Amino acid sequence: MKSPHSLRLSLLLLLPHIHLAGQSDFAPYFYDNGPSSTSGNMALFSIAEDTPVGAQVYTLNGTDPEGDSVRYGLTFEKGSKEYFRVEPKSGRVTLISELDREVEDEIAVLVSITDGRNKVVEKGRVFVTDANDEKPEFLNLPFIVSVPEDTEAGSSIFKVQAVDKDLGSGGSVTYFLQTTPNTKFTIDGHSGVLRIKPGEYLDYETSKTHFVTVVAKDGGGKYNGKHQVMTSSATITINVLDAQDSPPTFVGTPYFGYVYEVSVPGSEIFTVFAKDGDQGNPNPIQYSIFNGSDGSFSINSSSGCITLTTYPIQLKNELYELQVKASEVGPENQLLDYTITMVTIRVVDLNNHPPTFYGENGPQNRFELTMYEHPPEGEILRGLKITVNDSDQGANAKFRLRLVGPGRVLRVVPQTVLNEAQVTIIVENSTAIDYEKYTFLSFKLLAVEIDTPERFSATADIIIHLLDTNDNTPKFSTDFYIARIPENSPGGSNVVSVTATDLDSGLWGDVKYSIYGSGADLFLIHPTSGIIYTQPWATLDAEVKSKYNFYVKAEDTEGKYSLAEVFVTVLDLNDHPPEFDENFLEKTMIIGAPVKVEAVDDDAEEPNNVIEYSIMKADPENVFDINTSTGEIKLKPFIKSMEIVQNITRQKDCKWSVVVQARDGGSPSFTTTAVVKIDITEANPLSGPMAAFLMQSRDNPLKALGMVAGVISVMVMVTVLISTAMYMRNTKSNRIAPARRIIRRKRREQQQWNFKTPFGQPDSPDKVVADDVESNTANRNKNNNSSWPKPPPPTAPVLPPPPLANLRVTERQRSAVPTISGSLTSRSCSRTSSQKSLTSKDTEDRPSQSKEGNVSSALVSELKKKLEQKIIEANQGYYYY
Repeated sequence: MKSPHSLRLSLLLLLPHIHLAGQSDFAPYFYDNGPSSTSGNMALFSIAEDTPVGAQVYTLNGTDPEGDSVRYGLTFEKGSKEYFRVEPKSGRVTLISELDREVEDEIAVLVSITDGRNKVVEKGRVFVTDANDEKPEFLNLPFIVSVPEDTEAGSSIFKVQAVDKDLGSGGSVTYFLQTTPNTKFTIDGHSGVLRIKPGEYLDYETSKTHFVTVVAKDGGGKYNGKHQVMTSSATITINVLDAQDSPPTFVGTPYFGYVYEVSVPGSEIFTVFAKDGDQGNPNPIQYSIFNGSDGSFSINSSSGCITLTTYPIQLKNELYELQVKASEVGPENQLLDYTITMVTIRVVDLNNHPPTFYGENGPQNRFELTMYEHPPEGEILRGLKITVNDSDQGANAKFRLRLVGPGRVLRVVPQTVLNEAQVTIIVENSTAIDYEKYTFLSFKLLAVEIDTPERFSATADIIIHLLDTNDNTPKFSTDFYIARIPENSPGGSNVVSVTATDLDSGLWGDVKYSIYGSGADLFLIHPTSGIIYTQPWATLDAEVKSKYNFYVKAEDTEGKYSLAEVFVTVLDLNDHPPEFDENFLEKTMIIGAPVKVEAVDDDAEEPNNVIEYSIMKADPENVFDINTSTGEIKLKPFIKSMEIVQNITRQKDCKWSVVVQARDGGSPSFTTTAVVKIDITEANPLSGPMAAFLMQSRDNPLKALGMVAGVISVMVMVTVLISTAMYMRNTKSNRIAPARRIIRRKRREQQQWNFKTPFGQPDSPDKVVADDVESNTANRNKNNNSSWPKPPPPTAPVLPPPPLANLRVTERQRSAVPTISGSLTSRSCSRTSSQKSLTSKDTEDRPSQSKEGNVSSALVSELKKKLEQKIIEANQGYYYY
């Protein structure tokens, strides 16, 4: 416990320190790195207007004199748009709104820095620099100009103006025209003045309006880091004003007029018409006859109507060519430009008789004919007897014949007639004369005058009645029919109805149906209705055959027919339940590996034959999972060892039962269950069928022992049978031995046999033979899988040698000794390749051996044949050298 005096002294010493600490708390401040820097207080900072939103554009940078951490802030003046956002700790400034220099080129920002106690706020100005993002804009749109057609080439007719809000080269504008091949204008690229091209002239009569597209292009600049040129276009409409520079023009030339025998003075012959070539401001037209009238014709100066001034009988010529003048009348009634045209006037007879059609009994305007359809092309319709006549003379009696009706079916001959002709109608299109389309054809025969102003005409009706022929084949409504019928449908069920039509009439239009083909055995067709149904005895089964196809034939009474193909699909019904191989299954499951159960559904199609597996019951429960599609049963993931299995069962018996249900996907569906007894075991390093057998019989050792004993017993019995058979065959072979003769064979120099003797002595020829026999015997025993012991090798080439058959030693001593010594080798079918080679060589050398013997060649050959025959019968034997 301190005394009050010492406590007051401590406080007095502490007060100066507190005072000194209060004096050292300074405000933080920004670094001023100049306008070209990207860190500091954003004073005089510049940013391009094409800077993408989200980009980091600046870093506020400052410090606190005491070294305290600082935080930054950035705000904007009230009512102004916010363009930036700052991260308080790092001072990174991010652009959050799109910039547009043309809208706002200077942004006021308030940046702040604080150490938590003191806060400093500074006002800065951010300048937005230009990017080439603005197109030139035309002023005073739309551009419409009116220009007189007589304006001289090279004259200035208009000035366009466009402005670009960008700065620098991006704000400069030049002009050019989108030229066309026949353009008559040009533009100054800098001033925008539009002129008529040198050597070009405007013509109101040729083109009253011109459309010119002018393009304004800026000087280009960077935008988003790439150089960009911006353009705009506008259309200038140039209207050409008409000027008086074209003479009058006559309309409807050439002109022809006629004077008839019944005309009188004052009759109108023809009226001409002319108009001023300058259509913008036309002048009145005045008409006059310049030459050729001979005083017989006059013309109205205003209307242009030409009239007859005398009687036709007083006319001296049959043809007059008048020169008619059309003149423009000026504002002061002075005659200006003029044009002269020719008017041809012909004096003709009066055309007062029209063409007339005649039949056998006089004038007639209706002709009828009955005929069969499809007559040959080029045939003349001789049943029509038609004559045409015009009683006028000369040109008035000339007319043209024309047949009006279904196109290009019939044609008329002749086509041009003078006075009178016999009319002939010829078939041109036989196919179109079809009874099934038309029962009758109607035509109009026209006779129209050609060279007369009246164009008199006559009309006659031609009616052709058609008779039917059998010219159509029955046709099915489609080339093939697709039918579906459920399996197990009763006999006589309808399958599909086919329809064929014959357009012919009467009996020719009757159709009979029949079917044939390899797939038609189970089906019948009604001969008149075309209904196909199943045979009364037919049973359709999709599992046996689900697709049938055959042909149906439609035939008329004269044997004309057509075919269609019928495709019948037998629809599968769910009539087979799933089936397991057995209702009680035993499986061995290795931990970590599944076992599989499988059921089969004999239905033909999905989903009837799609099987879904499930576990209905398991003992114990919640131990197995099953794959619903494949039927694979596996343990739950938490069962990973036999210890867990034994903990579940609480006993060493790990055979569990599962009731598996197989359900098909049909409607209604069928189910089948099977009991699966599963033997749980761990993975065994053994593999193969033997391992599987041992695994299955590990709990039943007597079963395995019995299986092994059975295999050994079978092998012993087979060995005894083979031994007995071989002994009997060798005994029988020895009975046919001839007198004992010894045939020795010289040692062959070309064949070298390298055998090792067990006694370390040099190999004699007889010894080599014995060793070869022993080797053959060993190979035969190996091929026969025999357990008989090998006979001991002979110690010396003693004659006669003991027979080395597959017999026991005691039996070999008691058996008969062969009386023939010869060169023997094995004839076993399972010899090795070396034995085959040796046998082939021995067979080749036998003739030489027989010649070298001491007996006659006939005896040796006989003995050899008998011996080889016995060897072949016994499939066993030996030769000794």
